[in-house]
Amino acid sequence: MKITKSEIKQVRSLQQKKFRDELGLFVAEGDKCVEELQKGFELVSLYREGENASRVEIEQMSGLQTPQGTIGVFRKPVLPLAPSLEERAGGEVLLALDGVQNPGNLGTIIRTCDWFGVHDIVCSRDTADCFNPKVVQATMGALTRVRVHYTDLAEWLASSNSPIKGERPAIYGTLLEGEDMYEVLSQTHLPPWGLRGASIIIMGNEGNGISEEVRRLVTHPIRIPSYPKDAETSESLNVAIATAIVLAEFRRVEK
Repeated sequence: MKITKSEIKQVRSLQQKKFRDELGLFVAEGDKCVEELQKGFELVSLYREGENASRVEIEQMSGLQTPQGTIGVFRKPVLPLAPSLEERAGGEVLLALDGVQNPGNLGTIIRTCDWFGVHDIVCSRDTADCFNPKVVQATMGALTRVRVHYTDLAEWLASSNSPIKGERPAIYGTLLEGEDMYEVLSQTHLPPWGLRGASIIIMGNEGNGISEEVRRLVTHPIRIPSYPKDAETSESLNVAIATAIVLAEFRRVEK
């Protein structure tokens, strides 16, 4: 069946968030990515070069400089604005992102959460859209296993309660002035969030870190120390790399 000009225009429009929201669709490219996403999302349309689309048509629909020859259009899932901690089992970890704006960073963070068994990410509304094609490509299918929620982050943190009545969740925030993460966690005899409660780890904006409004709600300010401690180094780590280091340490001490 011949692809129409309006069809090409619609697929191309999914590069923009307003059209993704309006149509309830998102796009992914490449056989591997499309195949993985089919495990968790409804595939609405599939275009393959040489099968039902020409090279020119693929190029017109693609957002990549070098199109991979396969484009899948998927239906966006409907998720709650943010998960309730009161419904969670003790010891569960959630990641919160405060203003992470680079799509590549967000995609890598989602993929990292998938690796470390973090199933929910709660984002401030100014965090990059997880269905941005660049984010989707970077996740390599991890979106099927990691739920990404968008809400007023400060409001959600302030209202979150631990699964244990009367207890507040531990909120870890990565701050340049925080305490050495390895020392903090080595002094904790139980997993850092406790066996009974829940834990939230907050990562901030690439340039400005965690916003002041959210920072006030952090109960455990931590930092990844440079090595050696007194060496002159870069001002900070890339947020995706920092997320991987923090999650790796949390999982290590959990054991």
